[in-house]
Order: sequence, then structure tokens, then C-alpha cells
Amino acid sequence: MVLYPEPVSREAFTEYYESTHLPLARALPGMLACRYSLAVAGQDAPYFAVFEADFPDAETMGAAMGSEAGAAVANDVPNYASGGAVVIDFPVTELSVPVGEPA
Repeated sequence: MVLYPEPVSREAFTEYYESTHLPLARALPGMLACRYSLAVAGQDAPYFAVFEADFPDAETMGAAMGSEAGAAVANDVPNYASGGAVVIDFPVTELSVPVGEPA
């Protein structure tokens, strides 16, 4: 997960992020899925945007970030994220909820 604090210009961030950075990120080898939002909300939310990527395991993610594509993604961040970026990594535990049951 990548969390982005408020940039100097939301418009510049959005234009560059969607046209240049996301295509780089989508090229990460082994990535199963990804999603993002430029509308993070919440009481005193310190972040403007979020990006999430799913990998089958930590080793695959590590290899992706250590690849040429991963280097391109990491090196591109200063080109659009004037507020910096916070990268966090965590395993996910899925909960099963029967259909029709409250979560």
C-alpha cells in the first residue's frame, strides 16, 4: 500500500499519476491486482491518495520491487508526489462471510 499526503497541486499529481506512474506500476511482474483512489476521506485524514497492490506472497512482491520495473516505479515517485509517499507492506487475512449474512 502506498499512501500519499496532500500534494502541492492535486491537478498536477492526478495528471502525472494517471498518465505516467500508473502504467509503470501496472508493469510490476507477479502483481495479481491493483487499485487506487484520489479521494481519501475521513476525519483529519492525512492522505490525499492511496494505491494498493496484491501479490501472491512477500517473495513475489520483493522480486517485483527489485526488478527493473520496480526500480522505475520507485524512481518515478519524486516526479509527481510533492508531499512524498508512505509505503507499507502487510500480509492480508481474508474473512469468510456467508452470502446474505451481515459482515
